[in-house]
Amino acid sequence: MQGTIDGFSYGLVTPLVAYLMACLGGALGLRCTTRSMLVSRSWRPGWLALGSAAIGSGIWTMHFVAMMGFTVKETPIHYDKAMTFASLAVAVVMVGVGIFIVGYRGARGAALFTGGTITGLGIASMHYLGMAGMRLDGKLEYNTFTVAVSVVIAMGAATAALWAAGQVRGLMWSVGASLVMGLAVSGMHYTGMAALDVHLHGTGTPAGGDSPAALLAPMLVGPLAFLLLAGAVVLFDPKMIMGRPAEAPVVDKPGVPAHPTVPHQVRRATLRTRRTAGTRGSRTPQNH
Repeated sequence: MQGTIDGFSYGLVTPLVAYLMACLGGALGLRCTTRSMLVSRSWRPGWLALGSAAIGSGIWTMHFVAMMGFTVKETPIHYDKAMTFASLAVAVVMVGVGIFIVGYRGARGAALFTGGTITGLGIASMHYLGMAGMRLDGKLEYNTFTVAVSVVIAMGAATAALWAAGQVRGLMWSVGASLVMGLAVSGMHYTGMAALDVHLHGTGTPAGGDSPAALLAPMLVGPLAFLLLAGAVVLFDPKMIMGRPAEAPVVDKPGVPAHPTVPHQVRRATLRTRRTAGTRGSRTPQNH
């Protein structure tokens, strides 16, 4: 017997809160990645690690906030605690690998593609590992094509977000990128949920594990507290607001290499000299 799935049992509350969590984690993670490109190499690992934890915690929180509104009408849903924690660890580690690649190799070419692919696979792995932690009186089955589409969405979102972080522009640039990333991560989640079918066993045997209220609600406190702490670190760092520092002004001093625009100025001076010479020549008498 097929179960009746409802992914919006609380209406739009859980999707909206989940989207905000994805945006918050993405914004903090992208700003930390941007910050790592403005500091010395000794400080870079710390900022990249903070960004990895922020994005991983954000997408994990988004997933399980959304799952608070997921129900199967014919059976209660419980969650395995070990699998749920493992999904958080996978998200942080795999996102971290992708971010470190971009942080040290740059957000372009092969490094961007590799980092985005690994980060996207981390997001998808977190989702499906978290789903594997569900315990109910039935079996979960997925449509292969829809699952593949959700993974492609995750990889594309991660690549675009890392590219945006590598631009090292102002705060509003990263805010816009985080909104897009939050939308893509949420889209990946609900695309993956659309691939799901539940086939009930009909045995009436109670599922093992903890209920959502007993497990998920307390577990969400930790990542939320971390995101607030990471937000405070980012907020009180002045370079987070300014983006890429302005280039130093060119000083015209003896011994200082010429500015690249000097040859252009020389050409103008030469052209002005020729025009002057031509004008003077035109003033000479034409008849002798």
